[in-house]
Amino acid sequence: MILGMSLAAFTVLHLIISMIAIGLGFIVAGGLLASNRMPGWTLWFLVLTILTSATGFLFPFTKILPSHVVAIISLVLLAVAVYALYGKGLSGVWRAVYVVTAMLALWFNVFVLIAQSFQKVALLNVYAPTGAEPPFAISQGIVLVFFIGLIVVGIRRFKTA
Repeated sequence: MILGMSLAAFTVLHLIISMIAIGLGFIVAGGLLASNRMPGWTLWFLVLTILTSATGFLFPFTKILPSHVVAIISLVLLAVAVYALYGKGLSGVWRAVYVVTAMLALWFNVFVLIAQSFQKVALLNVYAPTGAEPPFAISQGIVLVFFIGLIVVGIRRFKTA
């Protein structure tokens, strides 16, 4: 039992939070490209992305896993993003810091989504059963290049005034 739920029910809750956070992240990314702060969407993206990483630690484990390392890095990035947005009001260099940290946190969620998809979806698992095969690496590489481009364009286009 986790938070009064069976492991299966908690897994579904964690998955729902994660998927909503990713969806909101892409909405917020679109806002960055359009130079629109989207305060309500952004708040929910940040809160649910923090919850995604935090709830990952509630699953039973006996040793630190790669997913825990990703969650820790993501939580640090999110803390900086929240500080840049709400503490510094995106002034000066904090605008770019926010874009980079928020979009990297989104990328980490998408990275984990792809990794979990290759592990859990039979059709994908056939092509990369260990996660070390070229289809997995190519998928992650394409997504990484996409996010690097998103961050570069986001920094150029996102204005605070």
